Amino acid sequence: MFVDELTIKVEAGKGGDGCTSFRREWCVPMGGPDGGNGGRGASIIFQVDKGLKTLIDLRYMKIIKGKKGENGKGSNRNGANAEDIIIKVPEGTVVTDSKTNQVIADLVGDNNEVVVAHGGRGGRGNTAFRTQSDTAPKFSELGEPGEEKTLKVELKMIADVGLIGLPSVGKSTILSMISAATPKIASYHFTTLSPNLGVVKLKDGRIFIMADLPGLIEGASSGVGLGHKFLRHAMRTKILAHVIDMGSEEGRDPIQDYQVIRKEILDYSEKLALKKEIVIANKMDLDSAQHNLEEFRKKYPDILIVPVSSVTNTGFEELMKMLADMLDTIDDEELYTDDEMMGHVTYKFQNERPFTITKQEDVWVLEGAELEKLFKMTRFDEDEAVRRFARKLKGMGVDEELERLGAKPGDEVQICDYIFEFKE
Repeated sequence: MFVDELTIKVEAGKGGDGCTSFRREWCVPMGGPDGGNGGRGASIIFQVDKGLKTLIDLRYMKIIKGKKGENGKGSNRNGANAEDIIIKVPEGTVVTDSKTNQVIADLVGDNNEVVVAHGGRGGRGNTAFRTQSDTAPKFSELGEPGEEKTLKVELKMIADVGLIGLPSVGKSTILSMISAATPKIASYHFTTLSPNLGVVKLKDGRIFIMADLPGLIEGASSGVGLGHKFLRHAMRTKILAHVIDMGSEEGRDPIQDYQVIRKEILDYSEKLALKKEIVIANKMDLDSAQHNLEEFRKKYPDILIVPVSSVTNTGFEELMKMLADMLDTIDDEELYTDDEMMGHVTYKFQNERPFTITKQEDVWVLEGAELEKLFKMTRFDEDEAVRRFARKLKGMGVDEELERLGAKPGDEVQICDYIFEFKE
């Protein structure tokens, strides 16, 4: 089964908890703190495997979870890091964060990999908090939660030339004539339900990859028929090769067929519409083909056209050479702009608060990634840890902002699923 799009949830592993411990030996009267740090949680990594051609393996992984890091121990023993989870994906896989709609990675190149969800760092043991003023801290940190994301994973097949056209115009036949590919061929619409790849080898040693893409119909750019399946894979091609039934075997008008295809491409993506193109005038063995070709050339005098016929086996050598020559002049290009890719630097104003406060009924609700991470890494069963948490909130400006908004002592304040009492 060919699977080229799916949504999956990933949960990286939580960091191991830090340890609160003190050295106790009869011959060491002031041993001091010796709690070790927790280990890092498992990250989720996607890695290219050129042997894969579909996302079928991911289809059955609704949630991918990483393991928690090992907890720290006494005697300053740090916990072990959890082993990262590596998921193999086909070359050409695009990973997008469903929440932000930004592209995390465009995976091209064998063994290329990307961390799609980072494991949480290990919590610090009480040894890490020792200072001159506090030589025996009685608290440690819990491990940092791992990243959780919902990902849209798409396969955008890598090919130099994409064969496009309406159903039953002969795309699969052309691919089989000039490469070793063996696509399914029949005299009914939508024989090609998934892209087929073929390697084209010329006598002069040049090689390129051609893809037979699912047939277009009117409305494809808005998802009708197999439209998006075709258009997604066409984005990576360097040349769009329009296959036109110039013999009008099914009574269609070749000029109108070409106009339908161009409109759907332009409606889907201006970038796709600007790619180099060539028209393959197919079925030239039919009676009306020559007349239709002349009319087509009058309408589009500037378009490069190559007549071919699989029945008479003519035109294919010229077609292969022309495509190879065109590819020699086209440079590789990035599929996504920097603005579409995740990972760019975001600058914040210094006075921008790392939290928001809203009032829901009689409860003040605090939200913010930094604040929530601090909350989840605090041990509330240790008094010193609770006091440190309160100091951190005050340092962020939470107390000041609550007072400014009108909070009174005794009011309820919620962070995540927990409710506290506001005190001055």
